[in-house]
Amino acid sequence: MDHILLHCKVAHALWSEAFLIFGIQWEMLKTIASLLFEWRNCLGKCLSNVRNMVPACLMRIVWRSVKMPDILGGGAHTVRSHGVAVAKIHKHDWLILLLLVVIEIGLNIIEPFHHFVGEEMMTDLKYPLKGNTIPFWAVPIIAILLPFVIFLIYYFIKKDVYDLHHAILGLLFSVLITGVITDAIKDAVGRPRPDFFWRCFPDGKPAFYPTIAGNSTANVSGDVMCSGINSVIKEGYKSFPSGHTSWSFAGLGFLAWYLSGKVRAFDRRGHVAKLCIIFLPLLVAALVGVSRVDDYWHHWQDVFAGGLLGTTIASFCYLQFFPPPYDIDGWGPHAYFQMLAESGNGNQSSATNVNHANVHQSELQSIYIQPQHG
Repeated sequence: MDHILLHCKVAHALWSEAFLIFGIQWEMLKTIASLLFEWRNCLGKCLSNVRNMVPACLMRIVWRSVKMPDILGGGAHTVRSHGVAVAKIHKHDWLILLLLVVIEIGLNIIEPFHHFVGEEMMTDLKYPLKGNTIPFWAVPIIAILLPFVIFLIYYFIKKDVYDLHHAILGLLFSVLITGVITDAIKDAVGRPRPDFFWRCFPDGKPAFYPTIAGNSTANVSGDVMCSGINSVIKEGYKSFPSGHTSWSFAGLGFLAWYLSGKVRAFDRRGHVAKLCIIFLPLLVAALVGVSRVDDYWHHWQDVFAGGLLGTTIASFCYLQFFPPPYDIDGWGPHAYFQMLAESGNGNQSSATNVNHANVHQSELQSIYIQPQHG
């Protein structure tokens, strides 16, 4: 209620107009109670009783403009009431997601480029062949399921299917686009992993072609003659960039954006605790990346590139569906405000309602010029 009557774009425009008429500069307080107290006990001492009625009048105008009774009373947008309609609007987006899944599967089937590995290059590729601290099956749980649980919790609190649908859709796009780009680069680059030696030569006995093909005079060994298991060798050519890291930052990076909007981290009130909430998912993603270096599955450059890639894609996907967290309406998806603009019940979007400031200016001025009585 504080946001709607004081901080949304409609209310912000009307309050700014009121302050302009009174010729004052006043930073909007956080709650309605604080505003009424300060207006009455500070500014109100210099104004008449009639002029002290301005806050109540303004909030009534905002309430009437956005028709809050329609939104709060019986206007909840649940999965049952609006879920199918919202999904149909974005049916093409869901089809594209399926296409991305097919592409991702194909990229994991094809053989990656086999980067040349000479005997002199094996010095940095002899790290032990270890298992995964974070197994492959755990990555979707961290990057997709964990954010999904947060989205569901928020949905059960607010009953907003627009937020739920667009959060899930944006998350899946973030992870799948990141996955496709990551695996496409992996297949194209073919960089050997730090444990490549033991993948290629499980018996510890290296073998190389005598010289580089077409260059019999070169004083350089030829490429490796691997004797290991084909699937293990194939995986050994997929070091750059780190898939675990890029997926984690794509999913948890999107979650960090989402949480920053919901807790209004950038409301300029200096609540550092909100930043701790935002950084927590990023810390988890960073630890996943660190585990890849500790397990000798990736070089540090692979992890850095994967983190940068996942964070970038997550940012683009979030801003596709939600306003920036520092925006006045940063708490909700674009589609929610668009729905208000197109609703047949007369609910108007924030951008349209800003024009009400001009319509109601005469009301404010009439209050201001009334003479003091009593």
